[in-house]
Amino acid sequence: MTISPRDLKQVIVFQHATDDDLDLILKNSILRSIEEGGFFFLQGDEAAYLYILISGQVKLMQSNPNGQQVNLRTIYPWQMFGALGATRGKGAVYPATAQSLENSTALAIHSTFLRSMMETRTYLSFDLMNLMTSYIQEMQTRYRELATERVEQRVANALIRLAGQSGIRLDKEAGIELAFSRQDVAEMTGTTLYTVSRLLSDWERKGVVKTGRERIQILNPHELVRIGDGLP
Repeated sequence: MTISPRDLKQVIVFQHATDDDLDLILKNSILRSIEEGGFFFLQGDEAAYLYILISGQVKLMQSNPNGQQVNLRTIYPWQMFGALGATRGKGAVYPATAQSLENSTALAIHSTFLRSMMETRTYLSFDLMNLMTSYIQEMQTRYRELATERVEQRVANALIRLAGQSGIRLDKEAGIELAFSRQDVAEMTGTTLYTVSRLLSDWERKGVVKTGRERIQILNPHELVRIGDGLP
């Protein structure tokens, strides 16, 4: 797999980088490929590298001492993840686990290298700050949903967000396909697998969605929006 400086322009943090800087980044990075179900890093590991996803999908998840998990974010191609080491420096650890949802390849960049670039290239600091701000805003939205919305609204809104981020538009009758399992949706919405399964089964009977192994198809997005808005 060959990555060019122009490819890296798709990464938000590198959108203002010069070709020379992008070439330097490529020369100081390596490609890592992880099979479906494998891990780029584990929660608590030293944050030695940050990653740019090239292909596949990766989920960032946190777990508590009892083993309960929450899905913080799903990463798509040309998005950065695991950058805490570059911003916090020595001693930083990953606050979440990065698990591959399918066979995935990412560009691994040493945290100390990018940190040294940030010291002399202000665009990196500003663009990274903008990225982090967007993450904070999304987490605020999800917290508000957890605090104020019924579980069926949270699940519907999660499916709507996923459709906008990574949904595959099929033919008109087949709707929009999402490559996520019921367990993934439960972790994203702070609820149980049983509750998500019950909701999806009910919505499937009503023709709103269709479910399969590791797949959810949205057949009636307008109805899903209505549920997400809490309308009767």
